[in-house]
Amino acid sequence: MGAGTDPGRATLLVGIPSMEATACARSPVDHPFFARVSPVVATHEAKAVHALRRENLAGLSGRVLEAGAGVGTNFAFYPETVEQVIAVEPEPRLRARARAAAANAPVPVTVTGETIEQFSDAEPFDVVVCSLVLCSVSDPDTALRHLYSLLCPGGQLRYLEHVASAGMRGRWQRIVDATLWPRLFGNCHTHRDTERSVVDAGFQVDSSRREWTFPAWAPTPVSELALGRARRP
Repeated sequence: MGAGTDPGRATLLVGIPSMEATACARSPVDHPFFARVSPVVATHEAKAVHALRRENLAGLSGRVLEAGAGVGTNFAFYPETVEQVIAVEPEPRLRARARAAAANAPVPVTVTGETIEQFSDAEPFDVVVCSLVLCSVSDPDTALRHLYSLLCPGGQLRYLEHVASAGMRGRWQRIVDATLWPRLFGNCHTHRDTERSVVDAGFQVDSSRREWTFPAWAPTPVSELALGRARRP
């Protein structure tokens, strides 16, 4: 206790939960370990992933919905032609960091606390951006159908996502998905056929390719990413 502190007031303060603890208690998404390591991972993200993020956001304009903003890593890469970004991030610790990142973004960014499935807006979006998030939602098919409904006709889906690999790496992905990986890393499931889910949700894929962000021999289950552009007909 510091000098000059009233003992009675100090007792009251100890009994009041922090704003962060209160937010976590109310949130449907709570990943304390992932929220702790995510800023470190973002700071040391591979240059190849940074380049893919930039490419995923290149040429965007109008109103953008970003699904699962994390700590706001994408915000610095939005082109100035974007009018507004609404970024959804339900994990309260990550959301606090995303709001701090939004303050320094080159475009207006508003960060909200809903899940993808909960989010709604009176006005349709020109673009939906998904970056390393569809691996972590409870049901990617449901999430993508909802995102489809939030786009205007002709609106784009831009995605950069972990995807299921083939062969030995695919088997390794299934093992980690069935054990500790989702618990440690924000419900991330590495062996998902995300590209198939995009098509099944009704999107028409204009372009898609796969990129390796680590050497093929590296034992990480998240080396292979899909970068794609799709649209609502």
